Amino acid sequence: MAQMTPEVSKLLEQALSLSIEEREALADSLVSNLDGKVDEGVQEAWEAEIGKRVADLDLGKAKTTSWAEVRQRNLAKLHNAH
Repeated sequence: MAQMTPEVSKLLEQALSLSIEEREALADSLVSNLDGKVDEGVQEAWEAEIGKRVADLDLGKAKTTSWAEVRQRNLAKLHNAH
């Protein structure tokens, strides 16, 4: 995986401040513009992973973390990377 430049880190920080709907649209647009570089099995792999994670949640095997905590940790990592 490529390293994030300071410019990309700044864009990510700005993107994380968007609403869920705006982040979803941005992510969809970015993935759509990868010029076919996404592996063909990615959709199936994501569906399998999502199914596993939902099952783990239903069985109480997964620990959840609030969005506020995740956002705070990620922003701290971004700030420490500079």
